[in-house]
Amino acid sequence: MTSNEIWSVIDQRQQDLLDFCAKLIQIPSENPPCDVEDVTKFLCDFLDSYHIPYEVVRPIPERPNILATFGKKGGKRVVFNGHCDVVPAGDREKWDFPPYSGQIVDGRMLGRGTSDMKCGLGASLFAIAMLAQHNAQLEGEILYTIVPDEETGGYHGTQWLFEHGYIQGDWGIVPEPTGYDNIEVGQKGNLGVHIVMSGRSAHGSLSPYVGESAVERMGELMQAMKSLRQIHGEYTGEIAQVMEVSKQAIRDIQKVPGVENCMDHVTLNFGVVQGGSKYNMVADKCELDVDCRVPIGVSGQQVKDRLAQIVAGLGLEGCCQITYRGGETGNYCSIDDPIVRSARRCAKELMGVDLIAAYQWASSDTRYFREAGISTIQYGPSNAEGIHTYNETVDVKDVVNACKMYAGMILDLIG
Repeated sequence: MTSNEIWSVIDQRQQDLLDFCAKLIQIPSENPPCDVEDVTKFLCDFLDSYHIPYEVVRPIPERPNILATFGKKGGKRVVFNGHCDVVPAGDREKWDFPPYSGQIVDGRMLGRGTSDMKCGLGASLFAIAMLAQHNAQLEGEILYTIVPDEETGGYHGTQWLFEHGYIQGDWGIVPEPTGYDNIEVGQKGNLGVHIVMSGRSAHGSLSPYVGESAVERMGELMQAMKSLRQIHGEYTGEIAQVMEVSKQAIRDIQKVPGVENCMDHVTLNFGVVQGGSKYNMVADKCELDVDCRVPIGVSGQQVKDRLAQIVAGLGLEGCCQITYRGGETGNYCSIDDPIVRSARRCAKELMGVDLIAAYQWASSDTRYFREAGISTIQYGPSNAEGIHTYNETVDVKDVVNACKMYAGMILDLIG
């Protein structure tokens, strides 16, 4: 089967593709709390309807992972990885439309998960279903892993599947949001930082003479931690080339002065602060959760060492406990890898687009693939302005073209 043949099939079944994606959007699967049972059943029913074999594995009862396969065993393997959870919709009053609408208005599908990443998930599954329905004879195998908890770290999803030997392959495709003209070939490390600061309680009217406020101590530490944002990578060769392209891409998307520093510098977001028990008591405890993103070329250990120096410089060693979690170091694959060349060929032939290979300022489950030595890209339909905020949408033409891209890459690599 040729690319043009499967692209023609997808054109003919375009409405079925969009209906499938809309139904995915209409099934809430917010994480937290990670209630994904309904969407998991819907996806399993879809696989059953196309006679695609699968199994469901559960590291814990409430975390179902679907592993579906199609093709010829013993050859090269392409692994798709998609998550069926979405971030919470939040305050419904701040949406211009129902967050689980799935409606199409002015060429855009509306709702939470349209860009991140139910339409990428739906488009890639639909591509495989069309290959299966038309008896495409592949020289290799597709493994699709559908995971439940990417939005909270992937610890009972992709990470667990790798740790327990469920995922092996030659190439990986993750349909996370990138936009139609961009593939992600690298990303920053995601270093979660949890800090517990202790103090000494007293009556609030005696502060600051009596007692030691954990909240004030945390405020001093937070101010000093901003210096971590000065840590940056140094680059040569291909990495330097892709980094410059990536900086231009984020400038074009975000249109905020200085935003390109997110690509090659450490970034910090002081996400959650909780301290004290009552306004007229000196706080004896304060907790802080920080989202720290570590660029390619910088190690998580560098950040940890610098933070330890900051704590020591403030004299807080005895009252400050720090724990870390997550993928600490950035990851990438070469732009000369066959999977990147395939994506570029398909985009040029299908859309007349010179696909941009760039690094991502955030992170995803893709890191587990690259850490395992699997050359992996991210490519998925998206409108960046609604991701992880209100009024999320995706252009339907990008969903259709993404479906064709996935099918074309499969045929290039193992067809």
